Amino acid sequence: MKERKADKRWINPSDASDMYNPDTPRSNILSKAYHLYIDYFDKLWAETDVTRRKKVEKQKAVDAVIQVRDLIEGTDYFDVDDDVKFRMANACDVLLDELDSPKKAEKKKLKLKVMGEVDISKPVATFSRVNGSKKGEDGVESTELSDALAGDLPDTTTAVAIAGSQTPMKKEKKKGRSVLFGATMGLIVAGWVYSGNYIFTTLFTLMTALGQLEYYRMVMNKGIYPARRISVLGACATFVTALFAPDLHQICLPFFSTIAMIWFLTKRTGGTTISEIATTFTGMFYLGYVPSYWVRLRLIGAAREPTRLAPLIKPILDRISDTNLRNKIPKLLPKAIHFPVTTGANFIFWSWLCIAFSDVGGYFAGRRFGKTKLGELSSAMGKASPNKTVEGVIGGCVFSMVLASLGAWVQKWPFWFLTGPLHGVLLALLGLVGDLTASLLKRDAGLKDFGDLIPEHGGIIDRVDSYVSQIFTAPYGYFVCAYFLPWLRTIAKAKAAAPLGI
Repeated sequence: MKERKADKRWINPSDASDMYNPDTPRSNILSKAYHLYIDYFDKLWAETDVTRRKKVEKQKAVDAVIQVRDLIEGTDYFDVDDDVKFRMANACDVLLDELDSPKKAEKKKLKLKVMGEVDISKPVATFSRVNGSKKGEDGVESTELSDALAGDLPDTTTAVAIAGSQTPMKKEKKKGRSVLFGATMGLIVAGWVYSGNYIFTTLFTLMTALGQLEYYRMVMNKGIYPARRISVLGACATFVTALFAPDLHQICLPFFSTIAMIWFLTKRTGGTTISEIATTFTGMFYLGYVPSYWVRLRLIGAAREPTRLAPLIKPILDRISDTNLRNKIPKLLPKAIHFPVTTGANFIFWSWLCIAFSDVGGYFAGRRFGKTKLGELSSAMGKASPNKTVEGVIGGCVFSMVLASLGAWVQKWPFWFLTGPLHGVLLALLGLVGDLTASLLKRDAGLKDFGDLIPEHGGIIDRVDSYVSQIFTAPYGYFVCAYFLPWLRTIAKAKAAAPLGI
């Protein structure tokens, strides 16, 4: 066969991951956090750029064609003569020319030595087998390249198996849960919850921007290109609006959805698909509008009623308010911490704690007692998370129920011995819905993690439990804290004020 030089017309595009280096030395913790965020954001922004993504997809196609051509030329698997192999390799060259420059490919002609010179740049008719021969629509027996390839190429499954057997992939074992990492994350989240309305919302908004980009990078792996900029802006706007204009909070999603549709109709070239519209709306809803209810929840009860833990917390608060200590704190910090403790903040703390312990309880109960897979109840749940069991779900509900009962007692809920357990079970089940939803998305996209912000732990959506399992608990929590509990308190007060019957 005719030897060919290595194909150098395609060079891999610059890898955006080079910009992201968490090991780069920084001056202090705040500087490290700032640069870590900026570097990761830049990485995600570059990887979700439509132009760059299309170049990457084209590069993947080119690499696949080159791999097939090299496989044809370098293996004896294909039991055909050298002339057919030559034509098959030339077909790969035509595909490469088509990917490189369609106009160039139209003009290029390949000369095959089978039945004279044949121009395969022209469209080839659909072939059908008639009495063992292959003929075009005009009934004339074809001698073009696709005719020779029609029955000589193995199926793609076999070819992939052969290629894969040369470089077998090792299945990575899932690492065990780190107690230290979980405890550290718990302390960080607790500080986040009681950081005040402004800081709480700011961190949530920054996290939302990263979560949006992780989601859209996953979507683009499926060849779908949503309105990324409008969606990220709309999702972040829901948090800011929830803080400064709660009455306008519900308008954000339909407003930015309308803006996205106007952009699709006026700016997107080449038409728009249903998948692009749906993923754009889903990103704003799933990672923006729904979790933004945590901000509205945190604003509830600025003039809060002290909890049963107030006597224990008072010495710590007195220590913080000490004059000598306050002189060492930057003056900007106390102003930034706006209402650090509210009724909503206490509700969020205990609710997130319940969901975290529900996850832990479900994990250990499933490993110890798990026998009945969720897939036996629902095939969809089984496909989303094959390892989850009914016993694990029950164990998670029990852990959450116990902790929620304690939280209800601490927060002086009316009828806490009933509302606490019910709240815990609902949190565990809604957390399960959020967990299965995230698993379903990752499994469909063929990904292990949404991102790679934290080595061996994934991205923002993967590791921050309040951003995955707790997404669907946000509207429920707001309803309970804003409407249901006040209604129960009214009933409890009315019952206490009613005269005793004789």
